[in-house]
Formats: sequence, structure tokens, C-alpha cells
Amino acid sequence: MLIDDFRSIVLQNRDLLDVRAPVEFEKGAFTNAVNIPILNDSQRHLIGIEYKKNGNASAIMLAEKLIQKEGKERRVKEWIAYIKEHPNAFLYCFRGGQRSGIAQEWLAEKGIEIKRLNGGYKAFRNYLMQEAIRISKESKTLILGGYTGSGKTILLQEVKNCIDLEAIANHKGSSFGNNITKQPSQIDFENSLAYALIQFEEKKFNHLVVEHESHNIGRAFMPKEVYTNLMDGELILLEAPLEERVEISHDEYVLKAQEMYIDKYGVEGVERWREDVTKGIFKIKKRLGDEKYRIIHTLFEKELYKEFIEKLLVEYYDPVYKYQIQKSTIPVVCQGTKEEVLDFIRARA
Repeated sequence: MLIDDFRSIVLQNRDLLDVRAPVEFEKGAFTNAVNIPILNDSQRHLIGIEYKKNGNASAIMLAEKLIQKEGKERRVKEWIAYIKEHPNAFLYCFRGGQRSGIAQEWLAEKGIEIKRLNGGYKAFRNYLMQEAIRISKESKTLILGGYTGSGKTILLQEVKNCIDLEAIANHKGSSFGNNITKQPSQIDFENSLAYALIQFEEKKFNHLVVEHESHNIGRAFMPKEVYTNLMDGELILLEAPLEERVEISHDEYVLKAQEMYIDKYGVEGVERWREDVTKGIFKIKKRLGDEKYRIIHTLFEKELYKEFIEKLLVEYYDPVYKYQIQKSTIPVVCQGTKEEVLDFIRARA
């Protein structure tokens, strides 16, 4: 029982049982995939050596010996437990052949039927990458820009035809944009972005709205062709007075950030947050210059957070973004307040 309707997997957010080795899963997997490996990392390594030395048949024999030694029944029980909780799940290994085929056979012996991906991880991954390029090229994009703190992310939460790139990357897109939880692997980021594009296309909107981003969001890099396609659109500039931008930034990068740190680290949370922000300030020291760096660092050390934010916006983020907009070739089609921008986007949805 093979399945190659990859689009339906994406649109249904189908659960997936990944039987590859943990090292393969960590490099990259798919949305809603759970790793219950048929071989652990060391076993996979030994079988790879055997395959190179003596060929496929010998490698299969070794795999069977290693699996039987460690416990076939234990693996099958874990798979069955997962399938009972996720009865709509599909199964895959790297190429959709031996490992997932064996898993499928063992489950069938217990009266459990499960479909496996035709071509496995490799085929599904290729499909996602090709679709990401195609859809990003065919979609008309409205690119939301604006100075730091103007509320772009807040606005996107009210837009149905958007893809939140920073949410997918788990990063707020600045030197102070790290989240407590780590960013996805590069492959996971690309796969999730492809999922988002396919799901967007299915909704048949006239325009896709994305935030004006650089090629990388933290450690996550958008595939070059996809990035070029997404940024080949029309630019919308969200405007907000400096006082409002300071308040938005203070709420996001101080109050909410401290809450997240406290939730994770307890009483040490605020101090950990201060350490991370201090590192962020140091990252931009060269661009600030010694004098501006000293003033901004001192404001932060004195816990004058709103003054710190205002100085950082005026002395660093605003000049950087103003330069980016001046050299941008993306045509500006709307410039205004949150309400004006929302009205424009909804009229062209």
C-alpha cells in the first residue's frame, strides 16, 4: 500500500510515522512527523559499512540480525501505540523501500494496515521544494514593510492571506529576535515554508502577504529562488509614531520576553534575559560605534528600558531600514496607518 498524493498530506496536515534513524530525523523531517526508528544510529552506521563492503543482500541480513537481537516486538508495540493515537498516519523511511517496507510487513502481521510514502522522505521532500518554487513564483505578493516596532507582526495576525515567515523560522528577525526555544533545522524550516505555501494556494486568494525580510531570519535561510520570488511584488509600508513603536517593542522584547524566560528558567529568568540582550547589543557594537554603544548599553544596564529602546530605534534600526528602503527596487503601493494598510490588503485579498 503506497501513497504518492503528497498534496493531500499537506492539506490534511497528515500525521507521519518516520522510521529513519534519529540522526536522519534531526537533520530534517516533515510537519506532524514522529520518529520511532527501526534502526538506531549505530546500527544504521554498521549496515552502511556492510552495504559498501558486501552489497545490499548482505546489508539486509545484518539489519535483520541487529533488529532481532534488540527486539522486533518492542519496535512493533511502539508503532502500534502511535498508530492507535494517530489512525490517519502514513509511514516513511528515506527512499520508501526497505525500512518502511519491513515496518509495514511487521505491522501487517499484527493486523495493522498503514500506507507508506512512495519514494519515502526523498520523494516527498523533492515535491515540497518544487512546489515552494512554483507557488512562490506564481503568487502575487504584497510585501509588508515598516520601521522596527511599527506592529507588522501584530497586523499580520489580522490578515487571512498571509504567511508569517518569522513564526515559521521561530525568530523575530533582529539581533534581539531569538526565542527561548531553538530555531528549526534548515530543512525543517524549508519543509514548513513549503507546507505554508501549498496551504495558501489551496485557499485561492488573489495576493499573498509576507513581511519584508532579509534572506535569512536568524539562522534560517530562505531558499534563494523562493526568496527572490516572494520579494518580487509590491511593497506596503506600515507607519506608526515613535512613541507607539517604543511601546510595541517594549511589550514584545521586554515584558513578554521576560515572561518567557521566567517560565523556562524560574527565578533566574530575568537575569538570563539580561545576559542575552547584552549579547545582542554587543553584536551590533561595530555598527553603532563606541560612543553610541556605550550610551545604549548604559541605558540598558540602568534598566531604563523604554529609553534604551528609543535610542536603539533612532540610532540603529531606523537608519538601517531607511537605507534598505531607499535602495529597494520594490514599488511602494500603499503607505499608512494600521487601519489604512489593513483596508488596502483586504481590498486586494
